[in-house]
Amino acid sequence: MGGVEDDEPASKRMKLACRELKGNPNDSLLSEPSFGSSRDLMARLLQSEEDEVIGSKGVIKKVEFVQIIAKALYSLGYKKSGAHLEEESGIPLHSSAVNMFMHQILDGNWGESVATLHSIGLKDESTVKSASFLILEQKFFELLDGGKVMDALKTLRTEIAHLCASSNQLRELSSNLVSFSHGASVGSSNQVNLRAKSRPKLLQELQELLPPTIMVPERRLEQLVEQALTLQRDACVFHNSLDREISLYTDHQCGRDQIPSRTLQV
Repeated sequence: MGGVEDDEPASKRMKLACRELKGNPNDSLLSEPSFGSSRDLMARLLQSEEDEVIGSKGVIKKVEFVQIIAKALYSLGYKKSGAHLEEESGIPLHSSAVNMFMHQILDGNWGESVATLHSIGLKDESTVKSASFLILEQKFFELLDGGKVMDALKTLRTEIAHLCASSNQLRELSSNLVSFSHGASVGSSNQVNLRAKSRPKLLQELQELLPPTIMVPERRLEQLVEQALTLQRDACVFHNSLDREISLYTDHQCGRDQIPSRTLQV
């Protein structure tokens, strides 16, 4: 029929088809660079995957569902299973920028973490400001804990001062600096040590502050399951059983036969 025969290899048919497209100057698809078309195609594929839903009601987003399961696996200590789920599904728990941000926090790379914070797609400036304050506050206290008073003072003046939402925050940090200096002169700095938190604790506070679309909330799957069980219990007309008797395997429902209906003693 003047075209490519069906018995030719698929790779050869693809090359001929591409050659025919290149020879057509009126083809609008070739008006853009080839990498642009590939990028748009990838964007459409990712968008279609994000819009994909599962479940009989069609209300569960597949990407969110997989991410929450992966988060639950990591929280339960099944790190290999969580990583395997991410790899097999092709759905990462967090973006590469967020993963880098989390490692920077745990490693104490404060300047890099603040810079990464501005590049992870946060639209609310107040959230960025609050998160930056938490990071630099941790840096301030760790510097004090390490006896680096001048570095802590510099951090307070040049990095933290413009982030303080109120003068009370700045005054409180300044008082900690004075207290440490006074405590150091008498050989005690316990007051400041009590203020410095662990880095995993800081990461948890940042996770609660940032939107769930950026960092999946901790133990979200457990919260959803508990909500479902609570709703089933509240909807049970003849409920008279203990919470520990509620099972995940079946919908909870107490039968009428469990309600006392015969007089045994007067």
